[in-house]
Amino acid sequence: MANAPDGNNEEQAVEAKASKPAAKKAAAKKPAAKKAAAKKPAVKKPAAKKPAATKAKPKAKAKKSTVVADVPRMKQLYRDDVVEVLTREFGYQNIMQVPQIDKIVLNIGLGEALDSNSAVGAAVGDLQKITGQKPTENRAKVSIANFKLREGSVIGSSVTLRGTRMWQFYDRFVNITLPRVRDFRGISRTSFDGRGNYSLGMRDQSTFPEIDYNEIDRMRGLQLTFVTTANSDEEGRRLLELLGMPFARVDEPVGAV
Repeated sequence: MANAPDGNNEEQAVEAKASKPAAKKAAAKKPAAKKAAAKKPAVKKPAAKKPAATKAKPKAKAKKSTVVADVPRMKQLYRDDVVEVLTREFGYQNIMQVPQIDKIVLNIGLGEALDSNSAVGAAVGDLQKITGQKPTENRAKVSIANFKLREGSVIGSSVTLRGTRMWQFYDRFVNITLPRVRDFRGISRTSFDGRGNYSLGMRDQSTFPEIDYNEIDRMRGLQLTFVTTANSDEEGRRLLELLGMPFARVDEPVGAV
């Protein structure tokens, strides 16, 4: 009976040894669970790419902003300065009421074309060099026996400029062509038609820098008409004056252009 407790102690020791490996295995499994928990944030890596997608949008906007329209210098001057001055002086309520240049028409009369076949080609070539645009031929609508004119005969050539070419031509005409005129004292202030449109005559085409004096066959005069959207001569005169048209002073004589 004295050995019975020893046997119980031995059984308890065996059971304790058997339970320790199981506890160690359970303890060993816990780091594995922690590793699995540590690996979970690694699975969410694709979510970190979202900021990169949002950063790409400003780049696309920057590309669009690099596109700059080629605006003629005289048109930019009209938008920045002339519109503000005209609105203040004439009291326009809407910016669409401010007058502007609608078109410029250049015309050469060819009465000599009835006797010379080469006159038409020469006049058309001169106008094309001056404006950079192909002119049209003007033909007679009726026959006039006293002038030896038949219906359909070419009696002139003309060009109508609008848009960018119109602004570029106006800039060259005001700042380059007119200063080349000999003894220039300004152009007439009264050559308006009552509706804000201005007409101007040139004695010959050699004043334009695009024309080579050694290549022309004959001096030909031409007429320029500046068509504006003004309602009166005063508004049209002020518009052209602000755009650099060199009008003569009231107290000075006007020289021939």
